[in-house]
Amino acid sequence: MSISRRDVLKSLAVGAAATSVLRAIPAHAAEYAHHMVAAEKAATSVYAPKFFPAHEYKTLQTLCQTIIPGEGDSGGAIEAGAPEFIDLLTSENTEYQRELGGGILWLDGTCSDRYGKVFIDCTPQQQKEILDQIAYRNNAIADLSISQGVDFFSLLRNMTADGFFTSEIGIKYLGYIGSTFLKEFPGCPPVPGI
Repeated sequence: MSISRRDVLKSLAVGAAATSVLRAIPAHAAEYAHHMVAAEKAATSVYAPKFFPAHEYKTLQTLCQTIIPGEGDSGGAIEAGAPEFIDLLTSENTEYQRELGGGILWLDGTCSDRYGKVFIDCTPQQQKEILDQIAYRNNAIADLSISQGVDFFSLLRNMTADGFFTSEIGIKYLGYIGSTFLKEFPGCPPVPGI
C-alpha cells in the first residue's frame, strides 16, 4: 500500500498538534519531512513556502534564526531547514495555521503599535525587547495583552528546536552516531565529589 506525501504530512501535523514534534512523532517521520524539503530544494534550488506569504515567511526565518543562531562551525535554524520544516507542517495543520499565522500577525501589529514598523523592520534592540517580553509565561500573567504573543513564541520555539534537532545539522550538533555496535561500554564518568 502506497502512502502519499500529503498523507504523511497530514499525519505529522496532526500528531504534532498536541505538543512538540519530537515527543509526538517518530524521528524517521520528521526525517521524511526534511527529505521532502531537500528534494524540493534540489529540484528547484529554492524552497517555495506552502503556507506563509513571503513577508510572514521572512519573519518566520528571522525568528527561527534568533531562536537557534549558527555558532562556530555549526549552522543554525536556517541552515538546518527549520523554517521550511515549520512551514511544511503548518500547511497541513489548521491549528498551527491559526496559532503561527495569527502569532506573526500579532507580532507585526504589536511592533507597529510600539515602534511604527513590522517586526523584521525593527532595530535589533526593538526585536530583542519584544521577544524578551513574550519569551516568558509569567509576563503574560502581568500583562494579558501579550498572552497571545507568549503562546505563539512558546510554540514557535518548540517547533524550531524540533526542526533543528531532527535535521542532519542538528543530529551532528548533538554528536549522535546512530545505532552502532560497541565492543565495550565504559559506563558513565565518575561524579566529582562522591
